[in-house]
Formats: sequence, structure tokens, C-alpha cells
Amino acid sequence: MTVNAGRKITALLGAALLLTACASKEERAGVAQASSGDGWSAGRPVVKVGLIGPMTGALAVVGIAQENSVKVEIDRLNAAGGVGGAKYELVVRDTALDPAKAVQAANEFAGDESVGLVIGPALSAFYNAAKGTLESSKKVNCQPLVATGDFGGLTYGFRAQDPVSLDVAKMVAHIKAEGVTSIGVVYEGDDAGKGTADEVKKQAEAAGLTWKGFEATRADDQSHRPYIDKLKDAGAIWISNSSGGAKTMAAASEAGYKGLIVGGSGARNISFVEAAGDAADGTLFSATYYPYPSRDSRDTWKPGFRQHIEETEKRFGKNAGPKTGAESPKAAEIAADCVLAYTRAAEKAKSLDPDAVAAALDTIEISDQETPSGNSISPEKHEFFGLDDIHIYQWKKDDKGWSTVEITH
Repeated sequence: MTVNAGRKITALLGAALLLTACASKEERAGVAQASSGDGWSAGRPVVKVGLIGPMTGALAVVGIAQENSVKVEIDRLNAAGGVGGAKYELVVRDTALDPAKAVQAANEFAGDESVGLVIGPALSAFYNAAKGTLESSKKVNCQPLVATGDFGGLTYGFRAQDPVSLDVAKMVAHIKAEGVTSIGVVYEGDDAGKGTADEVKKQAEAAGLTWKGFEATRADDQSHRPYIDKLKDAGAIWISNSSGGAKTMAAASEAGYKGLIVGGSGARNISFVEAAGDAADGTLFSATYYPYPSRDSRDTWKPGFRQHIEETEKRFGKNAGPKTGAESPKAAEIAADCVLAYTRAAEKAKSLDPDAVAAALDTIEISDQETPSGNSISPEKHEFFGLDDIHIYQWKKDDKGWSTVEITH
């Protein structure tokens, strides 16, 4: 049994236990904290959560989904008493897919002592531009939409998403078991694309698969057919997590490609199905827990996930593709995980001091039965999730429409 697996089992067995510690008086970062009947954070009645994401523009659906999930979780936690007696308040800043705005928002939150937790900026490139500010200002931050890069060297940054390394590991093991012997990558030529291609190449070759190469796409490409033609002999082609992935799906269908189209968790977004249409049928993607849309009864869903999704649906509805009818919740559950994890860490530390909270975040254990995402949280090197939290899903179309099916061996 691995150390991480042992920790997760401990979390399952001990999820109902409360962590207790002696309250103390301290003054850190200019915030007085004292024990009182109102809770250990009585000197600070409000803790702000700063959310930085694309609320307008091409990826607004992503930013809005994060905002919805964070609102739902904050309201749930506030109803239960907040954090040490303080209540959460959400503050949202729109990047509009502009890196400069992401950095500006990070600078604003870094200088605001009332902000305890920053979620975002979404997307790897934007976070890379802002993380130095968040680190130097000692601002605890949680990243649900940053798949590349290493969080192990950070003090205050934590990842609440499946990193590309885990997605690749799960998928490579799956396709090898299916008899696939070679793989290539079609992805944007940016940092995310290069990082993904390097990871796929490294893990594929380590598993004995033949590397067929990396085809770097461009934003002005009308078709990805030339890239597919160059990789036509690959047993599998890994596609982009961004909108370009749909173009690769469509080009593979047009070319009559016989191999597997595979990708990471971005491919769960129904925008891929909307853009690619029937060409998305059969696409495999590795992702954290996501039984949606599913033919299975919701009684089979993990309770924390079900509660979060159903509350989000009740308040905000669903996304439905106008062309395909494919559905998704207007939620980003892993963003809600950030608030829950921060709360548990602060409660364990009995402090809102960023050093105390960051240290506690590396030691918390939360069962997959209670998290909004349905994944267990036991951070290791500032990563919330481990390999056993990653699943292989497949997009399927039948006479009832589109659904995701979990693929198991």
C-alpha cells in the first residue's frame, strides 16, 4: 500500500472526526485572533474568497461555472458557521482572457488583507504570470483549472485539478491494455501544448509505446486535417484541452482515422461535442470523478458530489448544447473543493494566518464521499488529487442522446 493510499483510507475511516486544538491569542498579518463564544476568528468577521477567471469571452462558461460552484459551497459553509465563526464573502474578477487583467486582479487580492483565499487565475499561462505575486504576498491560493506546471516548489499555491501527468499516466496504461502501440499529440504550440506533448512522449516511451510526434496547431487553422494526415499511423492521438481539440476530432473523422482519439479532463466539456458533433462519439478522456451526463441512477453518485450538483442545478440550471442536446451542470466542482479544503485547514490550524493555513493544507484528509467533486483530498506536494482519483471516460451517442461512460478493465 502506498503512503498516499494509506492516507486516503484513513480519511475514509476518519471523515466524521473533528480536529481539535487549543485556541490561542495571536496577531499575524495585522489580524487579531482570540478565542470567544463567536469562534476563534472573532476578531475577523469576514473572510473574502477572491475568484479570478474568464467571466466574459470565449471561455465565460468556465468562469461562470467556477463562480456558481464557489457560491454554492460558500453558502453551505456559511450556513454551518463559516470558518471559525467568520463568514465567507465572494469577490469575483474577470480576466476576459487577458493575462494583464489576471495579474492586475492577483495584485489587487495580494494587497487586500481581508482576502484569505484566492482561486485562480484560471488557465496555466495566466497562473504562471500571477503566481509570483501570490507567493511573495503569502496569499493562499488554489488552482482548479491549471493542468501543467509543478506545485511542489510553491509555499502557498495548491492544485485542485488533475495535473496532466496523472491524466497521461492513466490514459497510457489504458490504451496499452487495449493493445495500442503508438501515440502522437495534436495541440496548440503554447506552453500547455508543449508541456502536454513532453509528458505524453515521456510516459509513452517509458511504457514501451512508439512516439509518433507532436503537431503544433495554430489559432488561425481552418482544419486540423494536415496534422491528422501526418499522424495517421499512430494508434492513438492526444488532443488539446482547449477549443482546438474539437477541430482535431472533426479532422480525424473526416480522414477516416482508425485509431483512438484521447485527451485530458478538458474534453469533458460539452463544447467539444457541440463543435465536433458526431465526430466526438467514442472520444476517450481521463479526468477526476465525473458521472455526468450518465445513464446511471444518481443514487450511485457519491453523496457530496450529488448534493453539490443538484444544488447547482436548482439554482443555476444546466448547460445544454443547442445543436447536440448534450448537457452539463453549470458547475466546476473542483473550485468548490478549494473552499472546503481551505476551511478544513484553517479549522485545523485554528488560525487564518497564511503560513499556518498552508502548512495545515498539506496534512488534511477529506473523504471522496463528502467533497463537492467526489474526489478524496489528501495533498501531497501541494496536489489535492492522486492517480486513484483519475478515471477513464468515453463520450457516447445513442438514441437517447449523449452521455459519458466510465471505462474500466
